[in-house]
Amino acid sequence: MKNWIANISDKVFVLALSLLIAVSFIAVMTSSTSLMTYSLLLFIPLFLILYFSKYKYLTFSFIAFLLFSFLGDASCLFFEDDALIKASSVFYFLGFMYLLIMVLPKFKLSEVQSLVGGYLIGVFSIVLFFLFQIYQVLQDLVNSIIELQLFGAKSLSLVLLGFISFGVYLNTQTKKSGQFLIATVSLSFSVALNYVSLYYVHHLEFVVIERLLYATALYFLFKYTTTNEEDVSLGSAFNRNNVLV
Repeated sequence: MKNWIANISDKVFVLALSLLIAVSFIAVMTSSTSLMTYSLLLFIPLFLILYFSKYKYLTFSFIAFLLFSFLGDASCLFFEDDALIKASSVFYFLGFMYLLIMVLPKFKLSEVQSLVGGYLIGVFSIVLFFLFQIYQVLQDLVNSIIELQLFGAKSLSLVLLGFISFGVYLNTQTKKSGQFLIATVSLSFSVALNYVSLYYVHHLEFVVIERLLYATALYFLFKYTTTNEEDVSLGSAFNRNNVLV
């Protein structure tokens, strides 16, 4: 009976994810500015309503992430142009930092094998190199030094988040760590596409994919909070096809 109820709840989360993606697609295809703005504001509240319909509490770090992310989503209601970019960057950066705080205790450096540690350092160094190259390119495109610094801070926080979540996954290989890693990767690509639309070229297709990745990140973060620590490893979890449901 409990498993049946859990499956129903999971399917509702998947349905909510599909609904948000569909609304975002319609908003972009119709070029409706108001629908594009307000549809983004539905993402976090909808997942929260569904979550609290079954569960009673959230950790402080996750609540803070959701709060700052929602403020970042809602910044377009209160700011315009450069002020909008700066305000939303500050809110998103704070949200990413709370995600980092949430996962950091699970990263135990003493348990990292030398081979895994070397691999992580190599990947981290490569990502930092490319981030530095992008930062140098943006110096010629962005006039505001504050905006440029916020870009660096937000990007670096995502790199650190990816580094830690990948390290936790390699160490534990549990369903829970896999969900957080997928959420982090989805969030990172969503932010990257936002940068492309903001500083290089704006395509409606990019906006749709950005929203899809953002909704996917939220979905897996909420799944992460509902997954027990003693869950089975990713290998058996994948065999049971229970990552998305």
